[in-house]
Amino acid sequence: MPLHSALALFYAAASLFAIVGAEDPYRFYSWNVTYGDIYPLGVRQTGLLINGQFPGPDIHSVTNDNLIINVYNNLNESFLLSWNGVQQRRNSYEDGVYGTTCPIPPGKNFTYMLQVKDQIGSFYYYPSLGFHKAAGGFGGIRILSRPRIPVPFPDPAGDYTVLIGDWYKSNHTVLQAHLDGGKKLPFPDGVLINGRGPGGASFNVEQGKTYRLRISNVGLQNSLNFRIQNHRLTLVEVEGTHTLQTTYSSIDLHLGQSCSVLFTADQPAQDYYIVASTRFTNPVLTTTATLRYSNSAGPVSGPPPGGPTIQIDWSLNQARSIRTNLTASGPRPNPQGSYHYGLINTTRTIRLANSAGQVNGKQRYAVNSVSFVLPDTPLKLADYFKIGGVFRPGSISDNPYGGGIYLDTSVLNADYRAFVEIVFENTENIIQSWHLNGYSFFVVGMDGGQWTAASRNGYNLRDAVARCTTQVYPKSWTAIYVALDNVGIWNLRSEYWARQYLGQQLYLRVYTDSTSLRDEYPIPKNALLCGRAAGRSTRPL
Repeated sequence: MPLHSALALFYAAASLFAIVGAEDPYRFYSWNVTYGDIYPLGVRQTGLLINGQFPGPDIHSVTNDNLIINVYNNLNESFLLSWNGVQQRRNSYEDGVYGTTCPIPPGKNFTYMLQVKDQIGSFYYYPSLGFHKAAGGFGGIRILSRPRIPVPFPDPAGDYTVLIGDWYKSNHTVLQAHLDGGKKLPFPDGVLINGRGPGGASFNVEQGKTYRLRISNVGLQNSLNFRIQNHRLTLVEVEGTHTLQTTYSSIDLHLGQSCSVLFTADQPAQDYYIVASTRFTNPVLTTTATLRYSNSAGPVSGPPPGGPTIQIDWSLNQARSIRTNLTASGPRPNPQGSYHYGLINTTRTIRLANSAGQVNGKQRYAVNSVSFVLPDTPLKLADYFKIGGVFRPGSISDNPYGGGIYLDTSVLNADYRAFVEIVFENTENIIQSWHLNGYSFFVVGMDGGQWTAASRNGYNLRDAVARCTTQVYPKSWTAIYVALDNVGIWNLRSEYWARQYLGQQLYLRVYTDSTSLRDEYPIPKNALLCGRAAGRSTRPL
């Protein structure tokens, strides 16, 4: 980057973060986004590259770091990146989804100014527009604890990002055109580990040492099971929460989910299979990577180890066993269990039911019968500039009513500092995965059948895991508690990417009439303005 550009960028960032807290470190990134040829499943296809890499580069950070990421869009179409799990405290303008942020035009750049405020853990970024995610453009995000904050396990000998996900041989443009034509997508062609097909990725270890894997399911359609031949996995962190350290032979990761596991290289010195395979599918797609001991006596041998396939109870029981480590510190020194969420009265219950159907002869997906359609202007900009006619707060009901699917820009209004219960209801025979931007929520219950008020009797009100993505099993429900302490407009979506693209999403507008900077930051000076917000002025620095 030229010196004058770097200096301008620094002063712009410093001006913004004079509000945020200038004592926290800055990390600068310059990313060039291009298309390029990739061969993850042995055939040439067009991939989304960041600085020539597929997957993109990792982001390494520490709690409260300011991340200044200058993204140059060298595509022939608009582009956006979003930051799965980064809460963007008081700053939904930087969230990088179309409801909050204008796309970066072709040939232009935009500088994201993020702060990983009061967060630790394992997350990822991804391209949020259209069906770009099916071409790549994703990468890992790790947020380490500050040096004086205790971590409930010794420093590992190595710390690896592991991005797993199902994959199509078809270019993303073909898949998007398929959906635009009103059709469902076919079954994926394979599964990737760090952008490579069977046998393509490898991880080096030394005998007797312990390693951390930060695993994210960045796929489009399927839950995955992850395992390492002859090695046990100890879960230590889920999307920013230190968990009870339970050991598993394998672990399920549903769409959009991230976790950290520890394993010890305590087996005879040779190579071992690392396996990721689809769950709840027929056929089962499987891929492998290689765990390579430094003093390995030979290559992998025998077939890859099998794992669970269609068993729902196995996965449900594992999910219920994932609990918060109440005595461990999180991003701050106080124990994670010092926030007694189970003693707080909820002020509102929101029930959200997913559905599938046809609208005007084309496949659509919906939440409480509303199939989301993109507005002509990002919702956050329309709200800030008070532009009428873009959306209606309360345009989606708090409860499913069972009517037919219809199209609308669905926005659920909520009060700042409310403590709400959200119940995801899945009457379909496939698993669902839901993600809420801007927040971490407590997964207090999940079970089969219909949710009723009596279901609350089985809630975990003591040590439920706090995370930002949760699964809902077929013909089942999942309940979460969430403290709405982050003003802004936040995307609540299916992580099943075709369903999200065809309407299974909405936005949560967490509103206050306060104009205090303690509640929400002002619009960034460098915010892109588009749609009906074009030509207006952002704030002066």
